[in-house]
Amino acid sequence: METLPVKVARRLALARGGLLKPEWTGMPVRAAGRGTRARTAAKRVIERFGYLQLDTVSVAGARSHAIVLMSRIDGMDPAIGEELLRPGEPLFEYWGHEASWLPMDLYPVFDFRRREFRHHPWWGDIVGRNPGVADRLVKRIRDEGPLRSLDMEGGGSRGWWDLKVAKKVATALWSSGELAIRERRSFQRSYDLTDRVIPERWRLNPIPEPEAIERLLLLALKGHGWATTGTMAQTWRLSRRREDIRRALARLEESDAIRKCRVVEGDGGTRLGWIRPEDLELAARLERVRPRCDRG
Repeated sequence: METLPVKVARRLALARGGLLKPEWTGMPVRAAGRGTRARTAAKRVIERFGYLQLDTVSVAGARSHAIVLMSRIDGMDPAIGEELLRPGEPLFEYWGHEASWLPMDLYPVFDFRRREFRHHPWWGDIVGRNPGVADRLVKRIRDEGPLRSLDMEGGGSRGWWDLKVAKKVATALWSSGELAIRERRSFQRSYDLTDRVIPERWRLNPIPEPEAIERLLLLALKGHGWATTGTMAQTWRLSRRREDIRRALARLEESDAIRKCRVVEGDGGTRLGWIRPEDLELAARLERVRPRCDRG
């Protein structure tokens, strides 16, 4: 059983969270403006955690997902946080922790969730109860191109008699993978047919659920440094899959991709969690230094 003092676990969390110097984090230090360099740096941050959770609330001139990027990339224009999802970018929007932008190579990983969400988690079989709305929505997108929620509000033959239902059906079709989010402009989703948004190589090669759970747990641990089973599960909203998680962790431990690790608190108490071997090495190096932000 590996052990870490709580001070070192905190430093490791800061390092894996991209909040220490780049020699500890491996993250970009400066990418001023809105150009290619800044966008590339932002995508590296998303790759580190596996997702960037979206938030509609704007605080101090930026939504929280832009603040996440700005806190890790010096000089980044906050507008980058609104512009990352564009056609051709290696990102897609889906349910990660919540609605998130994710690296494109995770699209086949979430095949299990798209199948599960054929019955929407909030509204049940809303598509089955409103087949006409669903059919017209898909036909309109196929014939006219990407459709925003705002586009559902038009008058006459272009409008919908129940806008609330139409928006829910669009969200449900996206959740099940029948539609995809092509881009966001002014934070408005633009829905399109999935085969126009997601490249074939990612659409046609779904990853089996046991392997998908392993990959998601490893990604969660990569972002935290050290984490409990519950934290790893909640990162991807997997808490209802306790037995699947238990088996996935056992396989990962057997292959030495992860190790059990106790964090020793200041009062002598301990908490059991997990750590990657490479992060054990990083923790050993961090134990020998004192980051300025370490107040513990």
